[in-house]
Amino acid sequence: MIQVFFIRLVRFLALVAFQVLLLNHIQLWGLGTPMVYVSFLLYMPLVSQRVPTLLWAFSIGLVVDVFSNTPGMSSGAMTLTAMIQPSILSLLAPRDAPDNLVPTYHTLGKLNHVSYVMLVYMVHHLAYFFIESFSFYDIWATILGMVVSWTVSVSIALALESFRHGGR
Repeated sequence: MIQVFFIRLVRFLALVAFQVLLLNHIQLWGLGTPMVYVSFLLYMPLVSQRVPTLLWAFSIGLVVDVFSNTPGMSSGAMTLTAMIQPSILSLLAPRDAPDNLVPTYHTLGKLNHVSYVMLVYMVHHLAYFFIESFSFYDIWATILGMVVSWTVSVSIALALESFRHGGR
């Protein structure tokens, strides 16, 4: 149990540092910024306790909010994503999957894993960008920014996943 906590803590710190020190300084055509800290939720087991998962998600969002000067946007989007993530995972996991299934290319299959990553990031980015705009006034600019940011974020997340498993 303590080992799992420290692994999550190291992943938490690495993703926050990557996001805050590098990715927050990238503006893609003035529309969006890659958000890779969402990957923290991707590796939560199929059946994990709800409250600790929500606390981890809120915490990573809060830390990113503090360093990015985005009051509540990341923490709100991450908390919503943490609420929906188990449903997305159970939808794409094999029927005979064990309870401690950690979603990877090998456990879900490549197509299901890519779909899982895309859906989790889609939920986060929809929440984040609509919290950011807080209106439907210029909805096309919001959607365009979300799509640009989502595309680059998913690409980086999938690249990190392939590096994590040695390109297998």
